[in-house]
Amino acid sequence: MIRKLREIFIEPYAETYLPKVVTVLREGYGRAELRADALAGLTVAIVALPLSMAIAIASGVGPERGLYTAIVGGFLVSALGGSRHQIGGPAGAFIVLVSACVLQIGLAGLILATFLSGFLLIAMGTLKLGSYIRFIPYPVTVGFTAGIAVIILASQLRDIFGLSLAAEPAEFIGRLEALWAARATVTPAAVAVAAGTVAVILGLKRFLPRWPGMLVAVVLAALVAALAGLPVETIGSTFGALPRVLPAPALPGLSLDAVMAALPFAVSFTLLGAIESLLSAVVADGMTGRQHRSNAELIAQGWANIGSAVFGGFCVTGTIARTATNVRAGSHGPVSGMLHALFLLAFMLVAAPLAGFIPLAALAGVLAVVAWNMFEKEEFWSLLRASRGDALVLVVTFLLVVFRDLTEGIVVGFALGGLVFISRMSGAAEVRGGAAETEEPSSRERVVYHLHGPFFFGAAARLGTVLERLADHPRAFVLDFTHVPFIDSSGARSFELLARKTARQGSAFYITGANLEVRRVLVGQGLREPKVHYLPDVQSVDEALAQAKGSSG
Repeated sequence: MIRKLREIFIEPYAETYLPKVVTVLREGYGRAELRADALAGLTVAIVALPLSMAIAIASGVGPERGLYTAIVGGFLVSALGGSRHQIGGPAGAFIVLVSACVLQIGLAGLILATFLSGFLLIAMGTLKLGSYIRFIPYPVTVGFTAGIAVIILASQLRDIFGLSLAAEPAEFIGRLEALWAARATVTPAAVAVAAGTVAVILGLKRFLPRWPGMLVAVVLAALVAALAGLPVETIGSTFGALPRVLPAPALPGLSLDAVMAALPFAVSFTLLGAIESLLSAVVADGMTGRQHRSNAELIAQGWANIGSAVFGGFCVTGTIARTATNVRAGSHGPVSGMLHALFLLAFMLVAAPLAGFIPLAALAGVLAVVAWNMFEKEEFWSLLRASRGDALVLVVTFLLVVFRDLTEGIVVGFALGGLVFISRMSGAAEVRGGAAETEEPSSRERVVYHLHGPFFFGAAARLGTVLERLADHPRAFVLDFTHVPFIDSSGARSFELLARKTARQGSAFYITGANLEVRRVLVGQGLREPKVHYLPDVQSVDEALAQAKGSSG
């Protein structure tokens, strides 16, 4: 009995939230797998090192915060997550939200918002909401990703051109106006460093794709700037020396006022983090043929955000580019992601003083390439040509993200996507048949109408007039529900009104072919005997007419 209860209740629950690292170790893990994971982890760490610092700087915090996030958050994502190959860390998609958070409630507020977001993500995973993230329309994800890419690029123009600004507005238009007003302060050396960084990254990607292009480009930029004495800002001149160890763990301040101020940002971090991490896990699944556990992944993301905040980091999520790099580098499982975090820690311990020589223009060039890659150009243009509905959702989401707010863009885009879907589905429902299918065409006494498609509130509103006309003439008619897969209460209500009208006119109303779920909804809305008669499922219109004729006498 106990074993049976365990099989029914405990084992499925445990399997849903079981970290993939446990699954991998159960399968057998030896020296060959460890060697493969170590090489993949080192490869990803080399990519993540400059990127983590660049994202942190673009987000308005020190570069060391990006390393804390990648080390602590990245380790926990891999150790606890539901994906074999997911790599966690700071992501470019968060730059807009993080910078806005820092501007409004400061660094302490950012850390608190990250901390709270962790608990919200754990709650989402525990409630098994991970599977619902996939219902976000594709035009919305493409639109907000493209919008973020544009904002990231705009945020790097200051460092790319070496401009001198007293303050840089957060709003897109205001930022462009301020940058244009400061055009006289362009630093040619910064432009050359940024352009050279981009050229090296793109050149290595084309001719030596296995080389870590971003790291090579940043190292070369630092060497050239230092040896040539170029007048460009560096990490050291702007932020000082980087720490060589992780800070001592500490809980953020949890006063009521601070929590209330941080909560809106925590919700935004949670929504974007869930979308980004699960999209990344899906990409990894597509590359490997594996299947991730979405709810386990959300819980891992939650603990990773809590851990990151405790060590002074900020938002953690699954990162598509680093995850894809991990897969291509031959990762066997989550151990590579854990090792990637440990390699980053080793880099920080050994090479932190050298990071001070990295020009900010070089990191801006790295993020310019990231923004270019984030803008899914082929998908964007394809959706613009696909249909008016998809194009509308895409453009509205994109414009709202760029000119208004990321969360607003996602919410409005999702709502528009829902309306487009309702319009399309309501158009799929139709009523076929009529007098041509009567036994006695001239008398128009007995008619069979065939219903096709889902009948929900959208279809009921569109076909209301059609349904009203059905009961105008025949003494008895049959509605064939064989091809109706779904009906909601609004759709059923329209047929209940039709039954009332036929009853007042003394007509007989028959239903056939309704599946159990459809019939349950119809009965729930009052379509019961004797108001309506349910015929056994029929194989032909003639059989339905014969039964209706026999029933009506």
